[in-house]
Amino acid sequence: MQKLILFLALTFSTVSFSQEIIPFVDFNGYFKTFQDGFFRQIDFQPIRGMEAGDELVAYIDNRSNLVVYNGTKPQNLSNINSEYVVSDHLLTWKIGSTLNMWDAGEVKTLTYWANEYEVRDSIIVYQHTQTNSVMVYYNGESYSLYTMVGDLSMPDFIGENIVAFRDNGNYYKVFWRGNIYNLGVWHDRIDFSGGTDVLAFNDPTHGTFAIFENGEFLDVEDFYMTSYQAGRGFIVYENQNHDLMYYGNGIRKKLTNFGATYYRVKDDVVLWNENGITYGYYNGNRVELARYDVDEFVLKNGVIAFKNVVGGVDALVDGKLKTLTNQMDATFEIYGNSVLVKLFNSSFLVYQNGRTFTN
Repeated sequence: MQKLILFLALTFSTVSFSQEIIPFVDFNGYFKTFQDGFFRQIDFQPIRGMEAGDELVAYIDNRSNLVVYNGTKPQNLSNINSEYVVSDHLLTWKIGSTLNMWDAGEVKTLTYWANEYEVRDSIIVYQHTQTNSVMVYYNGESYSLYTMVGDLSMPDFIGENIVAFRDNGNYYKVFWRGNIYNLGVWHDRIDFSGGTDVLAFNDPTHGTFAIFENGEFLDVEDFYMTSYQAGRGFIVYENQNHDLMYYGNGIRKKLTNFGATYYRVKDDVVLWNENGITYGYYNGNRVELARYDVDEFVLKNGVIAFKNVVGGVDALVDGKLKTLTNQMDATFEIYGNSVLVKLFNSSFLVYQNGRTFTN
């Protein structure tokens, strides 16, 4: 029993639990974050710029250093002016042709011969000009996608953890979770839409609307679709009858048969407008958001935040609709499953786990 307890203690002591970082600069110019139920100050000097994801914020401090903060303490990364890009989990910075990355506290150089690159939630896709190849970083490892003869180009599509690309022979392939899957050879470009763990496209060989999920290519509809978007493990599309359809994990359902004026998909949520009414969809449930056309909104993770009819902010969080403020001219962002609202007087409120916090 004592050995078991010791083993569990050692195991859990090495586990890194991610936490939401909700950064902002308050009306005094202080750089702060809301974290673990409290407002905290990250840096005591004015900053020169920042980019943030769900689990980290990168910023240029008062001395022009690049710094990353992930909820513990700020970590200096570079004292040289560099371009940097942040996703929800990853950070890259480029100095000349050297591309560096930060992943859960680990810092490494991806290549000294970088050109173009893209950063998503779980992957970094970059050009390695020394070998004229395109590489992808995923889960601590770098993989070669293809090597080109002649001009080097980026992949056809890059999702949050999935990539669709062509090799020298126009052979389409998909990279997903460290593996490469063969799709087929076509000379014409295929329009992909992908999110996390899923990729949708019109299949030119069979004339069908198809999907890549769980390592397999499957037909969803017998005909091409003109409109489709992908989220986290599911897709939404308009069929031949202009019905708005949902497909994920083998389940197909109709969201509306009235036709959508527009629709948007991001992560775990869907937003659309039909007949002047705006709806949201989350975790199998359809919710009426507003009896008007919402034209200012943000979708991320399991949250839809939008401007309400009086100019304030409403949000669908965990399937529940909540008015966060009715003060006009408020701006809003989503971090994790929390909503950060900046009010007209430069004060802030955070809606998290069913509670509202103000600084």
